[in-house]
Amino acid sequence: MNNIIYLDSAASALKPESVIAAECDFLRHDYANAGRGICARASNVDDMVAKARARAAQFINARPDQIVFTSGTTDGMNRIVHIINDCVCRAGIKNKTVMVSDLDHHSARLPFELLYDSDLCKIVLCPMDDKYNLMCSDLPRADVFVITAMSNVMGVAQDVAGLIAAARRKNPDVITVVDAAQYVVHDEIDVQKWDCDFMCFSAHKIGADTGLGIMYMKNPERWVSPDKFGGGMISKITGSAVEHNVMFQWENAPAKFEAGTLPVTQIIGLPAAMDYLSANRPNLDLIKYLYDRLSENARIKIITSRDAALLTFYIDGMHILDFGALVGARGLCLRVGNMCASWIHKAFGVAGTARISVGSTNTMDDAVRAADIIESVVK
Repeated sequence: MNNIIYLDSAASALKPESVIAAECDFLRHDYANAGRGICARASNVDDMVAKARARAAQFINARPDQIVFTSGTTDGMNRIVHIINDCVCRAGIKNKTVMVSDLDHHSARLPFELLYDSDLCKIVLCPMDDKYNLMCSDLPRADVFVITAMSNVMGVAQDVAGLIAAARRKNPDVITVVDAAQYVVHDEIDVQKWDCDFMCFSAHKIGADTGLGIMYMKNPERWVSPDKFGGGMISKITGSAVEHNVMFQWENAPAKFEAGTLPVTQIIGLPAAMDYLSANRPNLDLIKYLYDRLSENARIKIITSRDAALLTFYIDGMHILDFGALVGARGLCLRVGNMCASWIHKAFGVAGTARISVGSTNTMDDAVRAADIIESVVK
């Protein structure tokens, strides 16, 4: 498999040796559960998790108590919907407006469209310009605003701070939710500057392990009830449901939002991934090279800009799945399909596309070889 050209980091990044070493060392020498024991080994793991949480907080300019470990962006977005919906239901508020966009990944938009109580809300679209940038002007008033910081199809960073400020001018109480799954790979995140209420990303996108995500909560104590229940998130129970007088007292955040066993091994590897990415951002000159070279082929229809963080295109006269199979057989790994982003594909009038995305370890040689393979398939 050494001859494989991996250009699918937007789906999942390859793992740096430092991450692999951190996890292997932990599993060999230090493994224990977190938050479940008082022996020296268990206490050591608690300290390691706390340090990882602090590193994650530093990574986005937040406080450690604002960092909730999830299983990924999808989990985080679904949980945010439940947390917000619980507060809305408790308040008895109706006619809430949720603003989404056609740039959204399914994991960012579907939870709000499918899980949010239809009697309590309506869905509206954030306007976009002809370059598929979300527009700060003419924003509808919204009670919840879902922002994709960077589309996994278009690869353009949005003006998150500007969008949130514009939304707050229409409604100072708007709840803002940012999907940063792609953005986090290419630029630093400062949640203080964004002023968002929630933000999510997946660890595996930045070179950490699968099964781990970060959910940032600006005001964790604002949200009265957690969305998951189990061990480690409750400090006191009085009464009994059998006697109809049960009372719960939750742990403080973030523990009250982290029921059950944490993905400890993945958490231990997270700081190494963040350190590596901070020093080794993907080289987007490779995308520019591929854009310039592939745009010379009349059959290749590129829909992204030259300055985007990825390259998305379709082939005139060839099904995109056939294209994916042909280049895959020649050793090129890229993404084909609708990228779990149906709405933006509908806007372009195509069922699916091919996407090239680079990671921290990709070189110009990878880009040259990839272009050679694509040109051999699309003549």
